[in-house]
Amino acid sequence: MEYRKATKSDLEIIWNKNINSHPEDERWKRWKEEYIAYNEKGQAVTFVAVDDEPVGEITILLSQECKPVLKKAKLCDGKTIANMNAFRIEKKYEGQGHISKLVKMAEEFARSIGIKELSIGVEENEKRNRAIYEHFGFTEFMFSEVDHDEGDAIVLYYKKTI
Repeated sequence: MEYRKATKSDLEIIWNKNINSHPEDERWKRWKEEYIAYNEKGQAVTFVAVDDEPVGEITILLSQECKPVLKKAKLCDGKTIANMNAFRIEKKYEGQGHISKLVKMAEEFARSIGIKELSIGVEENEKRNRAIYEHFGFTEFMFSEVDHDEGDAIVLYYKKTI
């Protein structure tokens, strides 16, 4: 398995897979455009796990201009705190340490540009994801809010020092 900063081609492949995995949910098409644009503008950096083609991803949002952290300096100011987003790995690669390697790579990158803390958001009902994020050290509760763009889900925000 290769772990690297995503190329535009990697982003196209991984987002097309995400769209194909959720054919009934039009939001994935919008998210594809947004996340590719964030990477192109330097507002985010996506890292991928590649086994002939990308099979997993993690993104660091560096700018408050990115929708998930829009005008939320507590979550992302691009100077001392950034937001980790979009932890995904294909089912057949789960539990093999690939996400751990991507997290480590993303954290090393963040440190290299002066980031001291990383934040993350998780829907309150996503118990499995909360446990995964806690495993990666996201244990300091920040705040919660209702996300009206996601069907009024309650999102819990956590952070960690890196």
